[in-house]
Amino acid sequence: MTALPAFHRARIAILGAGPTGLGAAHRLNELGLSNFTVYERERTAGGLASSFVDANGFTWDIGGHVQFSHYKYFDKLMDALLRDEWLYHDREAWVWMRNRFIPYPFQNNIRHLPVAEMKDCLRGLIACAAGPAQLPGNFEEFIRASFGDGIARHFMVPYNFKVWAYPPSDLSYQWIGERVAKVDLERIVFNIIENRDDVSWGPNNMFRFPLRGGTGEVWRRLAYRLPSQCLAYGKALTYLDSGKKRLFFDDGSVEGYDILISTLPLDVLVRNSDLDALKHAAARLQRSSTNVIGIGLRGTAGAQLSKKCWMYFPESDTPFYRATVFSNYSPNNVPDSRQYWSLMLEVSESPMKPVSQERVIEQTVSGLLSARLIDNANDIVSTWHYRAEHGYPTPTVGRDEVLSIVLPQLEAESIFSRGRFGAWKYEVSNQDHSLMQGVEVVNRLADGADEITLRQPSIVNAGGKR
Repeated sequence: MTALPAFHRARIAILGAGPTGLGAAHRLNELGLSNFTVYERERTAGGLASSFVDANGFTWDIGGHVQFSHYKYFDKLMDALLRDEWLYHDREAWVWMRNRFIPYPFQNNIRHLPVAEMKDCLRGLIACAAGPAQLPGNFEEFIRASFGDGIARHFMVPYNFKVWAYPPSDLSYQWIGERVAKVDLERIVFNIIENRDDVSWGPNNMFRFPLRGGTGEVWRRLAYRLPSQCLAYGKALTYLDSGKKRLFFDDGSVEGYDILISTLPLDVLVRNSDLDALKHAAARLQRSSTNVIGIGLRGTAGAQLSKKCWMYFPESDTPFYRATVFSNYSPNNVPDSRQYWSLMLEVSESPMKPVSQERVIEQTVSGLLSARLIDNANDIVSTWHYRAEHGYPTPTVGRDEVLSIVLPQLEAESIFSRGRFGAWKYEVSNQDHSLMQGVEVVNRLADGADEITLRQPSIVNAGGKR
């Protein structure tokens, strides 16, 4: 990396006021520095963690965000931002398939399947336990080696295609960490024998959610804590001149910098720059788009949904892969919780899985009726649709090779690309991970501290709080 000016005198530009950009800005402010500017294309902070209120008074997030954490620093900051304005929930996650709800994680609760399919899944689990361990070459091979052909066929492969919008064989498996429950065959067998549901697994088996304002309220409040002169809204980057260290924005303005912390999608940043040597590599990164559909309904959620948080949908009769009972997260997510409730659905999209923007709401409503999440489309009083062009940073088999080329060469130009799409590491792209990527890059620049979240995701996700 080229020599940088003294950190406290450097002009630090931060692109994006989502969790990562705000994390970096907060840490700079915490260190007593004001030599930075956050440039955000929207008129408010939040990025992919923003929230919206539709014309009928329903609040929506960009997907089913929940607050849980791997970091004491993050927890302390969240406590300070909202204080007593948090609601706490025990996770109730389910899988809807074969016309029934199955508790999550699926593999621990296969007793709920039709008998023939349960035996097929169990047979595959036994074969995995008896066979020699082999190093998988991709995510599908990991699924089959870990869970057997039965679970792969009935749930894991079709569900993961619906989520990622790419075949699991195109994905690596190194990102998995805590996100997929490991197999405990004895536990599964005894669950079957004892007719026992097993629902306690997971890092987010308890989570919290803002009382008001949706997830976006967290990030609006963090932005309010920053010096107003350090925030520049309505500034969309159009071109990066890394040679002259200049940023060109869509309003015609040009700003200089010494150090750039970018949370923009890595492929977009490189494409709209003079970094020609990196463009071929960055173009190899793959991602899916996410369509979020909000459905506001008259009445109250039925008994089968009254305590559920979210549900997974592996089958093809629903376009969505996940449904969140968003009114269960906070009564203030609807105009009046005595009269209304809400569902939020996510539909993935890619060149391999196209989605009709004109019909996605109609298809979602049909899926809700098919899955019996609603009884009558006439109960719908509000619909909302948001398409996140960059929804999931796909951990393809070749992703790490690309990142090993692009990120170090950016850093050689005093450009630090971080965050969900800045670093393109899905395994550390939750809200807590993203904020801490911003905090840790500032710590590194300030005193050489390790960026543990970016560099060693498996340690961060191993359990316990850092």
